Amino acid sequence: MLAATAVELFGLHALRPLDHRLLDRFVRAEAAKLAPDPDIVLVDIDEKSLARMEKEAGRWPWPRVVHAELVEGLAAQKPRAIVFDIAFAEPDSFRRQDDAAFAQAVARHTNTYFPLLKLPLKRESDGVRIAEIAADLGIRRQPNADPQARAGLIPPLVLPREHWRAGLIGFLPDEDGVGRRYPLREDIRGWRVPSLPARVAGDLGYTVPDAADMVLAWRGAAGGFPRVSYSDLYEDFNRSKRIRPADEFKDKIVIVGAAASGLQDLRVTPIDSLHPGAEILGTAIENLKNGRSMHYAPLAWSAAIALALIGLLYAGFRAALDARLLGGALALASGILLWASSFASGRLVLLPVLVPLVAAGSFYAAAALADYLRERNARREAIAQFSRFVNPHVVKQLMERGGIEGAGQTREVTLLFSDIRGFTTLSEKKRPEEVVELLNGYFSRQVDVVVNHGGSLDKFIGDCIMAIWGAPLDDAAHARNAVACALDMADTLQAFKRDLGAADADFDVGIGVHSGPAVVGLIGSDKRREYTAIGDTVNLASRIEGLTKDAKRRILVSRETMELCGPDSGFDFIAAGSYKVKGRAQEVELFEPRRKT
Repeated sequence: MLAATAVELFGLHALRPLDHRLLDRFVRAEAAKLAPDPDIVLVDIDEKSLARMEKEAGRWPWPRVVHAELVEGLAAQKPRAIVFDIAFAEPDSFRRQDDAAFAQAVARHTNTYFPLLKLPLKRESDGVRIAEIAADLGIRRQPNADPQARAGLIPPLVLPREHWRAGLIGFLPDEDGVGRRYPLREDIRGWRVPSLPARVAGDLGYTVPDAADMVLAWRGAAGGFPRVSYSDLYEDFNRSKRIRPADEFKDKIVIVGAAASGLQDLRVTPIDSLHPGAEILGTAIENLKNGRSMHYAPLAWSAAIALALIGLLYAGFRAALDARLLGGALALASGILLWASSFASGRLVLLPVLVPLVAAGSFYAAAALADYLRERNARREAIAQFSRFVNPHVVKQLMERGGIEGAGQTREVTLLFSDIRGFTTLSEKKRPEEVVELLNGYFSRQVDVVVNHGGSLDKFIGDCIMAIWGAPLDDAAHARNAVACALDMADTLQAFKRDLGAADADFDVGIGVHSGPAVVGLIGSDKRREYTAIGDTVNLASRIEGLTKDAKRRILVSRETMELCGPDSGFDFIAAGSYKVKGRAQEVELFEPRRKT
């Protein structure tokens, strides 16, 4: 698991889109708590502006004299900078005088800035030599710069070269298509081309990080920037008596851009799926102005978190702690880590925790499953071993329900006792190991017969088998099933004797069956108990088995058992006489059961 986590963190990145989505949620929540910088104002070419300006300026794009008038009106209020998020790459061949008016307005106000476009080249020879335009665009030459390097750079060609105060604009989407970064520069064969936010920030005296890009720190929701509709501002500048404040843009950084959906300057960001490009540009400038941008925590942090979580879970499972307790602890740790990641976002640190949480969750699931399978196998083994010494039905209830249902109750049951005749003589003829082997073979066959007839093996009493019907499981036909078992036990005895051979022909048993009320339950001391039945019914069943030798019958049942079997039992009951039984004043009437033919 640790190896898979390392591969994901440092190479595969399959979960990175989900990690980004989680961090975006935190970033969005933190941004909603912050108001946008009031010193950065957007002059918005919105839907209303396109409609209201059509009569005077026509359809978009408008004549550049319109922008010239806007520049003059804005500059009169002494803003710190006027930044156009509109490309002026091609001269207007039909309205050259408008281009000239715009160039004159820009020449009078040197705090105006424009986008520098960069287009891909099919052939390098199609581009402009960077060395020829570097000084006019603030491009810095590095020691390793190629003097012949070319690039598809398109400055604001409607302006004279000395007024090309421009920088690259760009959208840097991650692999999921969401833009979280903004370029600060682009190195082209040793030539360092600044971005528009970096160019503006550098001229205004703000610190520009020595990095290719920065992760944007957002403030407010999409559309939250202080803004003025382009048409409202243009109309006010052309009034003889203005109604807007005369210092509305004093010391502001003004961004002129388009938010109208028809102009297609909308991007996907962590804040919105339709985020105006001018606001993204404004956010980059705001970050440089206020010295705030986001930073990703080193991957070592994520690796350390994953290692800690997996290590603690491993220790917990090794210590045989309850998997539910470990699951609860993991859930608590996950909640703490998610809170910590959200908290870090508010401190401009992006702490990815999804991979560690997935790794820990996967390890927990695998370890819990393995633990469950081990416990299940151990449980099965315990049941199998326990059932060799305790009634299997009792074991099942103990394991599944944690106790015996109806323990300590008086229930109507049928008891069967089966004792080997002449066992003492038999044991004197054989070695001890042979006696044990013979008994084990005999008991194995007879216990199978008991189980097959729904009975429960109560115990072995020396060479005697005690079985019970009607407890611990309910059995409405307990007497009938016990009698059927006794008959099958006699048949099994005959088969067993044939296997023994003539040397053990005297091997025989007596079987007594009696029905009545008995107290059943777990009986014994605090240290050891067994499930059994006690009472007069048990004693009489045992004594009936003892009478089989005197009556010269292999199987004897009481009248109570015979009557419970009913007329449709499939048995015939042959009267075997009445016998005096110790502890009873009246004689006990006994019967020998036989199958009906």
